[in-house]
Amino acid sequence: MRWTKAFIPTLKETPADAEITSHKLLLRAGLVRKLAGGLYTFLPLGLRVLRKVEQIVREEMDRTGALEVLMPALQPPEIWRQSGRYETAADVLFKVRDRAKKEWIMSPTAEEVITTVAAAEINSYRQMPVNFYQVCVKFRDELRPRFGLMRAKEFIMKDAYSFDVSDEAAMVSYHKMYDAYKRIFDRCGLQNFPVEADTGVIGGNYSHEFMVPAETGENEVVYCEACGYAANIEKATSGIPKTAPREAGAAAEKFPTPGVVTIDALSKAPYSVPANRQIKTLVFIADSKPLLVLIRGDDQLNETKLVARTGAVQVRPADVKNEADLAHFKSLGAMPGSLGAVANVPSDWTVLADDRLHGANDMTTGANEDGFHLRNVSIERDIKVTKWCDLRTVSAGEPCAKCAKALKIRRAIEVGHVFKLGTKYSEKLNATFLAEDGSRKASFMGCYGIGVTRTLQAIIEQCNDKDGIIWPTLVAPYTVCITPLMVGADTAVMKLAEQIYAELSAKGVDVIIDDRDDRPGVKFKDADLVGFPIRVGIGEKSLANGEVELKRRGGQLVLVKAEDAVAKVLELIASASN
Repeated sequence: MRWTKAFIPTLKETPADAEITSHKLLLRAGLVRKLAGGLYTFLPLGLRVLRKVEQIVREEMDRTGALEVLMPALQPPEIWRQSGRYETAADVLFKVRDRAKKEWIMSPTAEEVITTVAAAEINSYRQMPVNFYQVCVKFRDELRPRFGLMRAKEFIMKDAYSFDVSDEAAMVSYHKMYDAYKRIFDRCGLQNFPVEADTGVIGGNYSHEFMVPAETGENEVVYCEACGYAANIEKATSGIPKTAPREAGAAAEKFPTPGVVTIDALSKAPYSVPANRQIKTLVFIADSKPLLVLIRGDDQLNETKLVARTGAVQVRPADVKNEADLAHFKSLGAMPGSLGAVANVPSDWTVLADDRLHGANDMTTGANEDGFHLRNVSIERDIKVTKWCDLRTVSAGEPCAKCAKALKIRRAIEVGHVFKLGTKYSEKLNATFLAEDGSRKASFMGCYGIGVTRTLQAIIEQCNDKDGIIWPTLVAPYTVCITPLMVGADTAVMKLAEQIYAELSAKGVDVIIDDRDDRPGVKFKDADLVGFPIRVGIGEKSLANGEVELKRRGGQLVLVKAEDAVAKVLELIASASN
């Protein structure tokens, strides 16, 4: 390819709405252009990278024995209602109507569709295991599309779905995909690591996310350097001890606390109740039903854990400005800041308490009377807890639950997610099979997603310097950029450039020749900005000595004999690929 024919509209200045490094470089290097919030056009160079990432994904999927299919982008809402996700995923669903006013869903994922296929086509245990995958456009109604391709309304995803005869067989499929994901991200040149993860609206009971370390990542990962434990903060647990035991004292005693409505205020004089001896009481609405959530005063509630523990379709904090919610507060007898679970809790309310409070005595909590709190509260004696569970957010420095060493937290970008679904979808959508013993059973499923466009941007976020992108060799738009500094057709410089271009092309190397009649500085800066792994510079001075310049992106410039240039380039490519 010749630069003058390639359409590479590089930018000197960064567009004002580009927020993070990778977003800026996507635009400045001429890879994409924004159409609207969360919508991007891939230009020729960006599309070349995208196709290379897709190719790696396909090769590794095929290596596992997965079979490529292509499912419709328009899906009937009936199958989403049947699975129960029409409500749980409502916030991200794009819904459209045809000319007959019939509703359709624009695919955000395809569990329902592929399970419908399996229900119709997989009838016997002899047809399993089987794994179907596709690489295609998905649509999600993101509330705040941001960071370029990281959180977009339209994106390209690889999604795969396995069907097995048993839970044990499903774990084999799961680990095949887990291993394939590790190979995919390694081949893409990404530092990556898997972490335990929450299953979210996808569901299932076993899940890992593949993370790319990045300070600009939207995910927080809790990890232990000593034993290797790693989990998304939405899933992470620690070995932090429960509340220190104390003797259960006299009956709970009410005392006035006028104007005191925060944990911090109660911890100060004249009350001086430490945060770790307070019970924080929160009201949530789960599928229109109220519930009380109790955690220790010095802990933070993890709402993702809360949602998972309730099993509800929709969970949200109660709002005193909402008339229906206000009625719930009135039934307790107090507003936020004076709430508790000792008295005045309606019998039909659910009370969830964090495990760390189990067995705690000598605690202080709201009295369900504005301006009053209760001291000497014993959880076991004074509060009727419906369910105990882990509800708190882990903090850095807490002991690892596995080895007791200090946990750390870092930011990361999620690029892939694997789930073991069990029979959640197959039971609801009737994907059953005739088992070897003659009985009828529901298929055991797994689902596995990779954000292909997000992976592309994650590579840029991790592989860059002050001058631009540093593409890993396997995903670079072009592996080699030949930069002649004299582009006249009859110059020795251009003749050698054409010769090297032809020889490398014949060897199957992706090469671009910068045939622009422009200043050397402009050409060098653009090559670094775009991030070609290897640059071959040919100028009159070096050529007069029979030499050309070789430079790895981000490395040192070296001089080599002109006749050795092709061999040296091939050596560099081979070493970079190993």
